[in-house]
Amino acid sequence: MPTARIIETDRKTTQSGRAKAGKWTLEFESDRAQRHDPLTGWVGNANTATQVRLAFATKEAAIAYADKHGFDYHIVPAPPVKLKLQAYADNFR
Repeated sequence: MPTARIIETDRKTTQSGRAKAGKWTLEFESDRAQRHDPLTGWVGNANTATQVRLAFATKEAAIAYADKHGFDYHIVPAPPVKLKLQAYADNFR
């Protein structure tokens, strides 16, 4: 069975709001080693499951999908957001 990663979408560095944070993505891990193509210089393998990404609104929905289809999975939570609060006057100290 393929192994899936369930990843929490984190806030991008350039975003100040949390509009798209908290969504979950299911993607498959590669079970084969990648091979180098000498003609093009690209790296790849014959397993196309690694190209599939499924989006879910909640973690429970992603887990239910993985359980329904019999995928082994592990959950990768988003790193905690550290806010650096400072005043404009701190630029001149």
